[in-house]
Amino acid sequence: MPVSEKPASDVPMVDLTSLRRHFQLPLNKSGNMDMSTTGAKIIAQALQSLGVTVIFGIVGIPVVEIAEEAINLGIRFIGFRNEQAASYAASAYGYLTGEPGVCLVVGGPGVLHAIAGVGNASANAFPLLLLAGSSETHLTGRGAFQELDAIALLKPHTKLSVRPSSLDLIPLAIRDAYREAWYGKPGSGFVDLPADLIQGTQEGEEHVQQLRKVILPARPAANPECIEKIAFLMRGARAPLVVIGKGAAYARAEDAVRELISRTGVPFLPTPMGKGVVPDSHPQNTAAARSTALKHADVVLLLGARLNWILHFGEPPKWNPQARFIQVDISPEELGRGGADPELGIVGDIGVVVRQIISGLGDWRWQPSVSEYAKLLDDARIKNEANAAKKAQEDKLPMTFNRAFDVIRSTLHRLSPPQEGGIVYVSEGANTMDISRSMFPVEHPRLRLDAGTYATMGVGLGYAMAAHAAYNGGSGSSEGNSRKKIVALEGDSAFGFSAMEVETMARYGMDVLIFVMNNGGVYHGDSTSANEWLQLQQATLEGRSHGGLRSTSLGWEVRYEKIAEACGGLGFFVRTPEDLERATVEGFKAKVPVVVNIVIEAGPSKKLVSRHVSSLGPFPRFVGGL
Repeated sequence: MPVSEKPASDVPMVDLTSLRRHFQLPLNKSGNMDMSTTGAKIIAQALQSLGVTVIFGIVGIPVVEIAEEAINLGIRFIGFRNEQAASYAASAYGYLTGEPGVCLVVGGPGVLHAIAGVGNASANAFPLLLLAGSSETHLTGRGAFQELDAIALLKPHTKLSVRPSSLDLIPLAIRDAYREAWYGKPGSGFVDLPADLIQGTQEGEEHVQQLRKVILPARPAANPECIEKIAFLMRGARAPLVVIGKGAAYARAEDAVRELISRTGVPFLPTPMGKGVVPDSHPQNTAAARSTALKHADVVLLLGARLNWILHFGEPPKWNPQARFIQVDISPEELGRGGADPELGIVGDIGVVVRQIISGLGDWRWQPSVSEYAKLLDDARIKNEANAAKKAQEDKLPMTFNRAFDVIRSTLHRLSPPQEGGIVYVSEGANTMDISRSMFPVEHPRLRLDAGTYATMGVGLGYAMAAHAAYNGGSGSSEGNSRKKIVALEGDSAFGFSAMEVETMARYGMDVLIFVMNNGGVYHGDSTSANEWLQLQQATLEGRSHGGLRSTSLGWEVRYEKIAEACGGLGFFVRTPEDLERATVEGFKAKVPVVVNIVIEAGPSKKLVSRHVSSLGPFPRFVGGL
């Protein structure tokens, strides 16, 4: 008998109540299968409606239910080993994608750990949505499990902190925090989710507020009168300079900015994360003559770059005392900071405003051939590049930072030429950032991440995973021309902040290539041999006040690469340029996370000098590697 003709009496009946009990699914008060909607599902559906495809975080009671519901809806959950790294990853993901990254943590200590990412996101203007569980509302003030008034704690550090009072208000609370984090100057939004709301139920789904995806923020333009004033100033400049910040990269303004630079012939200076908005190889790039450019520029156009410590506040002696600063920023609060004149500031979208400036300048073009400023820039560039080339070829063991980076750079460039944009660089650590910034050219925007405005140590591996998720989507087996290799350049101290996230990379198939610059200390090491280090350690263990390990000391030649090996990745311990080149090639081709542990010059004879940040370069030029 055909299946379609089988009598109804022969069709086996499914006992839905028994099935639900078997899988430990909730039953209603009558003992039957509960068709209601949980708070966890409402939260996951709200995120899906907003277009969220990835969540970074660590689960525990009660937020594990949210993560599971999100996974059921096809949202990728990346589970970290520490909330701090997860929150850093979510904020960097927001920067790279242009939409808020989402981080999910437990209440109490989970929030305390994640607040590091909140502060970092706010300081860097990265869009971040933090979701956290909390204790049941009826137990507030009674010493409940992981009880914390997270709203009071986070309100000063976020653009919006909110706790929905009922299940039907959850979607609106999430939408509002998401939008606040994204619109205007990007920052953090926070939603506190009590356990009784997460685990609560509501009959049916028809009563749940259905969200529409939040549309792209408006792109404001400048007042035409402001554009005329700016064009007048630029046309009269003898020593013009365009400073390109990470705000221009975040705004996706590269097409407009490249046109401005090409049409006007004006020299430009990228900030560390503004690199690639205009290719580093562009002849008008003054990065190699940075100090000279700052010292002599008379009209400075700032595009998404803030006059904070990184740019010496726009003040002498680093800057020309007569310099006029034209600020273009999405944030009104930035106008008039440092040495800037608020009357020359423009609040607007960088891409839109730059096109207005191009129009206002007409066919004007700066003439470097008749400019002493141009000659000064060229002379400084030639001198500094020759200096850098000499340092890069210094042949001694242990290797210096410059020599090690030169080997890595030349090898990576053979494997993936910079113009192809196939590598994302993540860098953290004082000298590691400072030196690598100039040694690894970037030809496309949003391909370099570092400690940023907050100079935050510990962001490196979280940022690397964010870049992998943003550019490569799924696991490390993804193929295609758009796929990018993530390369993390880590000081040994900085690596220690989040080293266990190598296991997270391995678990999710993230083939990140990590170089650890191992000089045995914060800034610099304190020994040139194992015996010398052991003597210092013994003095410390004996309680001697002199002749022991200093506050900057780390272990002697710690085998950091073993972490990767223990987690299913590859590890390399290298001392020579030849070994480093081989490890770089193998690491680049590997489909698992790789740690290349490079023994470099400890520099114990060098004095650690503390200087006020106003006297520093784009990043502190300390005497060792953090």
